[in-house]
Amino acid sequence: MTRNLVVVLLLGGALMQQTCAAMVCPGEIWPDDHGKHVQAHGGDILKLGDTYYWFGEYRSQENVRGKRYVGCYASKDLVNWQFRNEVIKSDAPFGIGPRWVLERPKVFYNKKTKKFVMYMHLDGPTNPDGGGSGYALAQVGVATCDTVDGDYTFVHNFRPLGQESRDIGQFIDDDGSAYLIFESRPTKGFFIAKLSEDYLDVEKEVCFIRAPLEGGALVHYDGLYYLIGSYMTGWAPNANQYATASRLEGPWSKFKDIALPEAKTYGSQSSMLVKVVGSKKTSVIFMGDIWKPRTQWDSRYLWMPLEIGGGKLWLPEPKPWTIDIQTGETSIP
Repeated sequence: MTRNLVVVLLLGGALMQQTCAAMVCPGEIWPDDHGKHVQAHGGDILKLGDTYYWFGEYRSQENVRGKRYVGCYASKDLVNWQFRNEVIKSDAPFGIGPRWVLERPKVFYNKKTKKFVMYMHLDGPTNPDGGGSGYALAQVGVATCDTVDGDYTFVHNFRPLGQESRDIGQFIDDDGSAYLIFESRPTKGFFIAKLSEDYLDVEKEVCFIRAPLEGGALVHYDGLYYLIGSYMTGWAPNANQYATASRLEGPWSKFKDIALPEAKTYGSQSSMLVKVVGSKKTSVIFMGDIWKPRTQWDSRYLWMPLEIGGGKLWLPEPKPWTIDIQTGETSIP
């Protein structure tokens, strides 16, 4: 009896592995081409040609203490990912000190300069050698590279618009304009800011949204902007919210739940909204992180196609699902 149960469990695990090789399985281990769990937490997706690149915090157990890492993966179908490089593997830049923070890397491609530009939440104590909060600097860092998956070089760090900046998000509009989304604790809200022509700086404020949210994620779909944010509850999940506007400048609607409040976004936090434009349909995918603060290398991902349109947005209960990149169609068997 016990042996039969073990065999059934083993077969079940094999079946799940086989299923997740062809589908997105929210909350499960997501193996790359080497069989290792993808390390791209708090990340983003950049599409070049027919290839998607996934960047994020590389939180492997093998990381060297004191260094911070950003991973890069590539895929043709958003399901199967090939590890490309630890595009950042660095000690603290700019004299920040050993207790430094690198979170939520977001990569833009600048067609004019032919440079890949990475923004990140960069933080640490105000005194590099002293105590106090490790989230006192509240800055963004900028790094660049000539190739998408090469080694990125730090350029500078600053507070965008002169404001504190912690959790960041990115947005590229349909006209190619690039924007940074960042939460600013003292203002009790968050900003949408346009990047400079070379993407190395923040050019101007586009909108300030007075809502105590972080993890900003934005998409333009069928004539409306949809913005998702997460309440500030540290590593613990909460009921993420969304609002809509016909213009980035606003006015924005009232915020509403993206799922049942008691589900707390199914244990995840918003990171990015990915728009897949196909021959038959345009789908929007919610990218969320299921954080495990004590075993960060085992933090999981919640990706699900959203129900979106007509000013409404809903995150369905997570289940394995498929996507056809060519047609844009998604399916939950």
